Amino acid sequence: MEHDTIRLSLSFLAISLVFALSGNPAQAQSAAEIIERMEAVMRGDSQYAEMTMRIVRPRYEREVSMRSWLKGRDHSLILVTAPARDEGTAFLMRGNDIWNYDPRIERTTRLPSSMMAQSWMGSDFTNDDLVRDSDLVEDFEHEILRIEAYGDFDAYVIEMIPKPDTPIVWGKVKLWIAVDDYMQLRIENFDQRGRLVNTMELDQIEQFGDRRVPTRISVIPADKDDERTVLTYQQIEFDIDIDESFFSRANMQRLRR
Repeated sequence: MEHDTIRLSLSFLAISLVFALSGNPAQAQSAAEIIERMEAVMRGDSQYAEMTMRIVRPRYEREVSMRSWLKGRDHSLILVTAPARDEGTAFLMRGNDIWNYDPRIERTTRLPSSMMAQSWMGSDFTNDDLVRDSDLVEDFEHEILRIEAYGDFDAYVIEMIPKPDTPIVWGKVKLWIAVDDYMQLRIENFDQRGRLVNTMELDQIEQFGDRRVPTRISVIPADKDDERTVLTYQQIEFDIDIDESFFSRANMQRLRR
């Protein structure tokens, strides 16, 4: 009878462990799988958006209005619609190529990988942030550090380390992703010495079609309390019908007409 009790206790313990592990989201999914689901929520298979970027500096503020289109991970196009001096400026990513069109001189220029870390139009975003050249899944090693409370959410905290020979300026990146619906909530970018460079906070969550997403992204430099860039989405349409041929150098010039 005593041996039967021990066997029952061990069986109960084993079953409890199985349920405990299967109920832990971090154990059920890899970090790469969580990031893939996050990108599916935040980007969709394709997307159209209208947005305004506000650049805040100690002595001035300025706003830039934009329209953007994307398809998958390899095609995106951004068209600046205001202010008048920048209207018609366009940025195109097609595969591994990034192009910039300047309507003032009617010239299209290919941007080298070395420029991906540079400021985008004087903001705290980089060229890579707005016209993504890096792949969050393929270009990084990932690790789930923990699950923690973040505002009203439980969030995965994932650390990403760039793989060797990838053109990524950051030494590491940390992501906060909502456990329940995989919304991106926060990003911290660190330099090669492990020092925090900037923080991106995503909030003002709204419903667009069948999904809820943050509509405001605030980029806050770590060493400049009086500077920031705030990108606000006024409209987002997911899974639009758009062909890859839309993302062409010729179309960069046609869109402004």
